[in-house]
Amino acid sequence: MRSGERPEIARLPLFSQMAESERERIFSGSFLQVFPPQLTLFEMGQRADFLHVLVDGLVELYATSAGRDTTMRIIEPVSTVILAAVVTDLPYLMAARTLASSRILLVPAALVREVIKQDTALMQATMLELAQAYRDFVRALTDMKLRQSAERLGNVILQQDRRQGSTSKVLLRAEKRLLASLLGMTPENLSRAFGVLGKHGVSVDGSCVEIADREALEAFSRPD
Repeated sequence: MRSGERPEIARLPLFSQMAESERERIFSGSFLQVFPPQLTLFEMGQRADFLHVLVDGLVELYATSAGRDTTMRIIEPVSTVILAAVVTDLPYLMAARTLASSRILLVPAALVREVIKQDTALMQATMLELAQAYRDFVRALTDMKLRQSAERLGNVILQQDRRQGSTSKVLLRAEKRLLASLLGMTPENLSRAFGVLGKHGVSVDGSCVEIADREALEAFSRPD
């Protein structure tokens, strides 16, 4: 990694509390790279050679079977990409590809596992990230099992509104077909779900969504 890039990366949550000597070990073996859209970062079944840390951009996690694929998660910065596979040294259960031009830090997986044993701060940050990923998985699974499609969509809109500053104007960063796949819908069902949300304070114009009545949307979507 170039010296000019190190201060920015040192401030990322995963590395910010590390001992300086151990952080330098990580940085000396890492590099920051810009990837174009629609580039596959790794495939299902591969072992992790690197820990990918998304600094800028957008990444899709997806699974494939019998010629079909489905979106499992859309990752926004700043976040690791399947940290569990790096920590356990087991094959990826999902594939990953960029959805937009993305700046990604690549840290050798073996180096991450080695430094985790030496640096308590990195170990704690790793545990926190893994725990958050587990909670996100439980939320997504609960939504899929207990909420109707329009309710799931409403919750995504409310979540994105919080992430984008609670302005009641949300920009959908991923294509609608990917959003449909993420929520377990067909594109036609997604369109119908937007129609249902129109009765609960939501309007949509292309990739722009406006929340005209937050109370109505929250009452319908039941965020938790």
